[in-house]
Amino acid sequence: MIRIALVGSIGSGKSYISKLFNFPVFNADQEVNIIYKKDKKTFLRLKKILPKFFFNFPAKKNELINAILHNKKNLKLITNLIHPIIKKRLTKFIETNKNKKIIVLDIPLYLENKLYKKKDIIICVIGKNNEIKKRLEKRLNYNPKLINQFKKIQLPIEKKLKKSHFIIKNDFTMRTAKKYVKIILIKILNERSSIRYRNNRSFSKRRS
Repeated sequence: MIRIALVGSIGSGKSYISKLFNFPVFNADQEVNIIYKKDKKTFLRLKKILPKFFFNFPAKKNELINAILHNKKNLKLITNLIHPIIKKRLTKFIETNKNKKIIVLDIPLYLENKLYKKKDIIICVIGKNNEIKKRLEKRLNYNPKLINQFKKIQLPIEKKLKKSHFIIKNDFTMRTAKKYVKIILIKILNERSSIRYRNNRSFSKRRS
């Protein structure tokens, strides 16, 4: 199985591009939303550590926002609670899709939380800052202060670029995104096929 991980700035289009690969996608943001809406056990733990902000199940988005903006330490408390649950869900996702040729990981803190494996293919999605800002401003409940808090717990884009095998320069058009994905998939699959061929030849030589 080939693991492809998408990294990049908030609003760079990672989630959209992840779907274009047409392979199973683990979207951490979606998983977090499910946890907040359906996991009562986690809600009770959340309420216990931040009782001034959470009241009735399920957790409300405005409650999370208020908690994070009230004190920057609260984001770390929430992240420390949610991360192990996401990690378990990721493990289950990988097990479920173990026979797939490729899986795609769309996890905002993939590098920061050291979720990467040695053979992972890391793709960094970047875009022009003004375009990213425009897209973020169109989001429901857009809050620049909240976004800045999330940016503070992420690696700088320069470090993400250094750790990446491929870079997608997103201009937010379907044509460009599909072109990048197609090229990257061809390169990845050709490289893996070449490695497999060389390994098979080595095995045959050893047997003979």
